[in-house]
Amino acid sequence: MIDPAAVRARHADGPFLRACRGLPHDTVPVWFMRQAGRALAEYRAIRADHSFEEVVHTPELAAEVTLQPVRRYGVDASILFSDIVTPVQALGMGVTIKPGVGPVVEQPIRTPADLDRLRPLEPELDVPFVLDTVSILVNELRVPLIGFAGAPFTVASYLVEGGPSRSYTRTKALMFGDEPTWHRLMEKLAGITIASLRSQVARGASAVQLFDSWAGALNPIDYERYVLPHSRRVMDELADLGVPRIHFGVNTGELLGLMASAGADVVGVDWRTPLDVGRARIPEGVGFQGNLEPAVCLGPFEHVEERARDVLRRAGGRVDHVFNLGHGVLPPTDPSILERLVELVHREGEVASPVAARPEDGRSPAGQGSAADG
Repeated sequence: MIDPAAVRARHADGPFLRACRGLPHDTVPVWFMRQAGRALAEYRAIRADHSFEEVVHTPELAAEVTLQPVRRYGVDASILFSDIVTPVQALGMGVTIKPGVGPVVEQPIRTPADLDRLRPLEPELDVPFVLDTVSILVNELRVPLIGFAGAPFTVASYLVEGGPSRSYTRTKALMFGDEPTWHRLMEKLAGITIASLRSQVARGASAVQLFDSWAGALNPIDYERYVLPHSRRVMDELADLGVPRIHFGVNTGELLGLMASAGADVVGVDWRTPLDVGRARIPEGVGFQGNLEPAVCLGPFEHVEERARDVLRRAGGRVDHVFNLGHGVLPPTDPSILERLVELVHREGEVASPVAARPEDGRSPAGQGSAADG
């Protein structure tokens, strides 16, 4: 049997977890969202014989794909290879991943009666393949594993729209037009998210990231009313696990303070907001992650160097900074660029002294609750 506390203790002194906790360390940690995937030839070789769902549903394949960027890039953390809609897909919501499109829902949620199709998640029964992947990984990884899930709003947007959207008109129509049904949907999705993340941590994940990818479609007033209570519930019900909780969304520069108030230990800043500006919007005692623009990595390394150094400069050597892209790795990215980027961050990233804990709640900078986690 896997001892999750022992797994996390192995990684407690590494730079990623220490940065998430605002503790002293020597090297700026770096990992990349979507670091596993189409930028890697070894991933494409697997996908030549297997669909995306087949990879996710086969623990040995999903583990191998998760391990590939760790071997190639030398990153300080790994993130589970899966998808934010995997839990609701497992619940029989008619979700498929359409190549070149993304998640598509056969029968979208549009009425109060549609919510009856959305039952609670039982991870051991519904997504055992995800948990088996985590178990394989924590035995093989030399760096911490980040578990993840989609935040209630982002998953709701797929279920209501029926697929990806630019305007989120159906989602907002439900929010504004039938608030009780909206909150009932969000409550159900929050429960699914909590169950998914807790099960990943129980198998040995050392941190979790909550992807509210499309929350940037909302203004702060609507985010606070319709989304924040449910994201806060997710964060609150993970607090006893003692692992860092990262909160990330795209185009959320105006929401960073609210996202932190949900209970995040680290808030991701996307590339549209200068990192020092984003840092100023995040309270002390909460770390920050980001935020090189992914498209920069499509150009020559000389330009990547310049922009990466600017990110490091804007981070100010803070002990609670995790270097990342401002969103996911783009498929055309040359892996050698990312290899060199990791080397640059490790070589030139300077870490200063720790920041203070937030006095109002008395917790440490990353809310650690487990002695095994340092």
